[in-house]
Amino acid sequence: MSTIELEQVAKSWGDTTALRAMNLQIPAGSFCVLLGPSGCGKSTTLRIIAGLESATSGRVRIGGKDVTQLPPAERGIAMVFQNYALFPHLSVRENIGFGLSVRKVPKAQAQQRLAEAADLLGLSHLLDRKPGQLSGGQQQRVALGRALVAQAHVCLMDEPLSNLDAQLRQEMRSELRELQQRLGLTVVYVTHDQAEAMSMADQVVLLHQGKVEQYAAPRAMYAQPATTFAARFIGTPAMNLLRLQDGCIVGSPLQTGSAAAASMGLRPEAVHWGEAPSADSVAVQAQVTGQEYLGADVVLRCQVGHETLTVRAPGSLLPEIGQQVPLHWRRADMHFFDTHGQRMAA
Repeated sequence: MSTIELEQVAKSWGDTTALRAMNLQIPAGSFCVLLGPSGCGKSTTLRIIAGLESATSGRVRIGGKDVTQLPPAERGIAMVFQNYALFPHLSVRENIGFGLSVRKVPKAQAQQRLAEAADLLGLSHLLDRKPGQLSGGQQQRVALGRALVAQAHVCLMDEPLSNLDAQLRQEMRSELRELQQRLGLTVVYVTHDQAEAMSMADQVVLLHQGKVEQYAAPRAMYAQPATTFAARFIGTPAMNLLRLQDGCIVGSPLQTGSAAAASMGLRPEAVHWGEAPSADSVAVQAQVTGQEYLGADVVLRCQVGHETLTVRAPGSLLPEIGQQVPLHWRRADMHFFDTHGQRMAA
């Protein structure tokens, strides 16, 4: 197993800056997800770790060894790409074993590695097929098998599930996570999909405009977002961010309890329908301005002062547009942010 360390890694092209002095330490044997919107620098970070891009400044270490100037082949890594990069004219067997033949691994050893990888991934009965005869999920497994036979301790994955349908993506998430834990791999996984990040990762690196917004375990990132960007990016529906003025929601007399904060964050699922059950709760009357029925849930848009509050409520509730409804939430569920979007103490 190998740790991965990035020390003051930056990348720029002329006036364009992709990464801004990134410091990152990924523990050996962990599943680390680089998460963020398009253009945030996550794929650039992965390519710098892989050696496919050179950093403008900074150092990259894998397993304690400085690999900043080493080519990809000498970094002890394997990589799975978004498009799988399979050879259409080669069989599954030949695709998986291609890297071993290039490295001139002895034939008996190569066959053993290939058989073990194929068995692990459920591909043993497909070895003689061509990629065009496989489903999307099977092609993804072939690409993964090619990475596994290299027996690298570090596996880098660049949105490997994005070409699959929703149900298959969910199945493959579970398979990938189970495989990573079984083999003890250090995985760095790039995605823009928060569901993938939250369900698979030991640690999530949330990137925005070339810098790390937050580096934390999924539960910690959800429970204590470090910035307003992290608060809005993690969670579905997104966290409410209500503007405050002198501790009150703008346009409302409701006191939140933090006079210094510029905004207050509140998860839609933390807001409940009905009268406040205790003195530790905040109660408010809100007007329903819209709703989205989702079956088990209904997402309500409610007006509180001049601000819109999104509420995730049971699907059995179907209020009318314009109706005044009682809402409440626990004080402990409020998050406060300053004028720079940074988290403040409660």
